[in-house]
Amino acid sequence: MKKSKYILVILSLILVLTLMLPPKSVQADTIPIFSIVDVDKDLNVTIYTQYFPANKTYKVLMGEYGTLGVGGIEVTTFNTGTGGSFYGTFLIPAALYGRELIAIRLQGVDTPYYSYNWFYNDPDGDCGCIDDYSGVPAFKIDSVIKDTSVTIKAYNFPKDTEFKVLMGVFGTMGINGFIVETINTGDKADFTDTFTIPVSLKGLYQIAIRLESTSGYFAYNWFYNDTTTSVEPPVTPDPGYTGIPTFFIAAVVKDNTVTIKTNNFPANTDFKVTMGKMWTAGIGGTHVITLNSGTGGVFTQSFSIPAGLYGDAQISIRLQAANGYYAYNWFWNNTYP
Repeated sequence: MKKSKYILVILSLILVLTLMLPPKSVQADTIPIFSIVDVDKDLNVTIYTQYFPANKTYKVLMGEYGTLGVGGIEVTTFNTGTGGSFYGTFLIPAALYGRELIAIRLQGVDTPYYSYNWFYNDPDGDCGCIDDYSGVPAFKIDSVIKDTSVTIKAYNFPKDTEFKVLMGVFGTMGINGFIVETINTGDKADFTDTFTIPVSLKGLYQIAIRLESTSGYFAYNWFYNDTTTSVEPPVTPDPGYTGIPTFFIAAVVKDNTVTIKTNNFPANTDFKVTMGKMWTAGIGGTHVITLNSGTGGVFTQSFSIPAGLYGDAQISIRLQAANGYYAYNWFWNNTYP
C-alpha cells in the first residue's frame, strides 16, 4: 500500500490536524484550493491546501460523489492557524465505507471561502496523486458538429495524466456518462482536442461533457448540440493579461441580492451579468446589469436577483465579456452568511 511520507498519525480514532511543512503565506484575495495526497480505504484521506486564509474555522464535510460535499457528513472542525499551505488527514465517515468515490468539502464557518474536491476510496490506498501540480483544470467549448463531435480547448491541466472523457445528459456534469475515450495530456497543460458524440446522445439539445482522472482531477462543461464554428466568442487577448477569470459567492440575501468576489479579471473590460436556472451556467439567463472591471484583478460587487428567479433554491450566475472572457458560478438562494 502506498503511504505518503506526510501522512499524519491518528491516535484512538481522533483526528489530528498538523502543519507538516512551514506554511506559505496566503496570497491575498486568492481562492483556496486543495489536492488529494493519499487515501487509506475506509479509514482516512490526506489533503494538501493552498491559499487558505489565516486563523479561520472550517468544517470538513464528506458526501456522495457529485454533491461537491454540499450537505455532507460533518467530519470535524479545525482552525487554519497561519493559513496558506498545510497537510491534514481526516477520517472517512462509516456511512461512506465501501464507496468507490467520495466528495470532500472544506466550508468556512467564519469566512465565505470554501473549497471542494473528490477522491477514489482506493482499495490499494494509492490515489495516484500528482505532487508538483497546482491550480484547477478547466476547458471551454470551441466548436460543435451536430450529433458528430465537439472540440474543446483545455487550460491548466496536469501533465502526463490520463483523463477519461465522458458525455451525458445536460445537468449531470457528465458524472457516470458515456466514456467516449481516454486521453493522456502528455507534456501539455493547454491543448485542443475533438471527441465523438455518443450515438445514445444524438438528437439531444444540450450535452454535458466531463474530463476526469484517476488521480482526482476533473473539469466539466456543456454544449448545445448544434453545428457551429464559434460556440463561445473568440477571446481577444488583453495585453499583459494571462490566466482565467473566476469568482466566488461572498454573500446572499434571499430573493434580493448576491455578492461576488472576483479573482484575476482582465482590466477595463465590460462584463454582462446574467442569472438563470441551476445548471445553465447563466447562459441565456436574465440580463441583470453590465459592469466594467476597472483595474481588474480582485473586486467585490453585488447584484439584484431577478424577480423571475425568486423562490428558486439554486441560481446560476455568469459574467460574460464581448471579447470572450467569462466566468460563472452558482449559489443557494438563502441568506448567507
